[in-house]
Amino acid sequence: MAEAGKSVINWFEIPATDFDRAVRFYERILGTQLRRDKLGDEIYAAFPHDDQVTGGCVVQGKPHRPGADGSVVYLNAGESINAVLERVVAAGGRIETGRTELPAGMGCYARIFDSEGNRVGLHGMG
Repeated sequence: MAEAGKSVINWFEIPATDFDRAVRFYERILGTQLRRDKLGDEIYAAFPHDDQVTGGCVVQGKPHRPGADGSVVYLNAGESINAVLERVVAAGGRIETGRTELPAGMGCYARIFDSEGNRVGLHGMG
């Protein structure tokens, strides 16, 4: 059980069929660099994070398979969710649900399909 005030999520993995394409997709839409590495038979590219926040990665290897059904991970869209959405199609993805406002003080969200066919959420305050 997560302690009060702690995130219930501590790691996430987004599966990829074409690893390089998927990494380029996320680097392009989020304007960041992912750290590539290998662990056993799996290759992964970690999103930037520190010990105080949830981490995650793009991963390729058994048993990871991309898909549109199942859990949805929401990534931090930073200062402008609109800026991220503007880069999705050019990076090889598509928008499922455009910017949608949440109740006051909760920001906004959108849902996209990445270059691998995974449904991924975006969340931001602006």
